[in-house]
Amino acid sequence: MAITKVLCGLIIKDNQILICRRKPEKSLGGYWEFPGGKLEDDETYEACLARELQEELDLRVTVKNHFKTVIHQYDLKTIELISYRCETEDAVIKLVDHDQIEWIAIEDLLKWELAPADVPIAEGLIESFRKSQ
Repeated sequence: MAITKVLCGLIIKDNQILICRRKPEKSLGGYWEFPGGKLEDDETYEACLARELQEELDLRVTVKNHFKTVIHQYDLKTIELISYRCETEDAVIKLVDHDQIEWIAIEDLLKWELAPADVPIAEGLIESFRKSQ
């Protein structure tokens, strides 16, 4: 079975991180996730993430450094979730693929019903945040 590469952005401002809730009619509807999307052919990871965040949230970001990669087996597919830290100056976010967004404290990430592939990234963020305090 082929692995689908998916990029997600870790957008942090003032020790809070942006998470988005998937629309109920989508796969994994109702779960919270770090925003992003599927890698297209001949696209770099950074270009994919910038494009997806622009398309899904009308958010312009600067893609910074790679954070963590997770391979997760869902019932019908396997994804490789590749996370990057991102920065943005945008204040307004438009919802296209999600029905809700939240800025939450990094240490509260595991209190939300995150998509399973996002959980190890959240755990890594919390650990990294605690070490920096």
